[in-house]
Amino acid sequence: MHEETVLWHLGNMTFNGKTLVMTWIVMAIVLVFFIWGARKITSGTPGKMQNFMEWIVDFVRKIISDNMDLEKARPLLNYLLTLIVFIFFSNMLGLIPNFTFGLFKDVEFAQLNKIFEGPTLMSPTADINTTLALATLTIILVIAAGIKHKGRHYFHHFIEPHPLFLPIHMLDMFAKPMTLGFRLFGNIFAGEVLIAVILMIPGAWVLVGVLPDTLWLGFSIFVGAIQSFIFTVLTTAYIAQAIESH
Repeated sequence: MHEETVLWHLGNMTFNGKTLVMTWIVMAIVLVFFIWGARKITSGTPGKMQNFMEWIVDFVRKIISDNMDLEKARPLLNYLLTLIVFIFFSNMLGLIPNFTFGLFKDVEFAQLNKIFEGPTLMSPTADINTTLALATLTIILVIAAGIKHKGRHYFHHFIEPHPLFLPIHMLDMFAKPMTLGFRLFGNIFAGEVLIAVILMIPGAWVLVGVLPDTLWLGFSIFVGAIQSFIFTVLTTAYIAQAIESH
């Protein structure tokens, strides 16, 4: 159930080793996914993988066009495309069985024996640090996009319709990344905990245990996909609010 926290120390900095390793695995998966999808791109009759890749691009482009002028947001397309794919694979990683088969059981280097213990891997998005980091990137993009398109006038909305509303607008600005981060973290962490509990039940894969575990696994896949969609949509909506005229 990923109860033990593996800490790495570098100088005065401390890192969650398990989250970092799982994030690197997701990054590798995303990189391979895009390279594999782009290796046989053709202007002729596309293959199944190219059709799938084009569908993802069109899907993200549709999210953007539903919220703002596509031309204004074109520089953000690559980021939002990477964001939705990264979060999706991050959410799915915790549902994958531990494919190391005890290979790192006696490897104490970097505490790999603790990182790869347990029946399943860990979703990076089951760590609040990851989700809040992604949410912070969203708010940084919101502010940067607002300044780029509106200059100093962007900050004028903080005192609209009256300067007395400044504390409320500031609270709203800080609340956005908090709700983004905690929503994603809560859903993915809860799913991993329940799957771990089911796997700990004696005979969980025999007869009556198969059905609830399979149903919950399917539901977790659905939730993971929906949460990656919601995070991307809200990121797009927040950026749209910043760059579009009121």
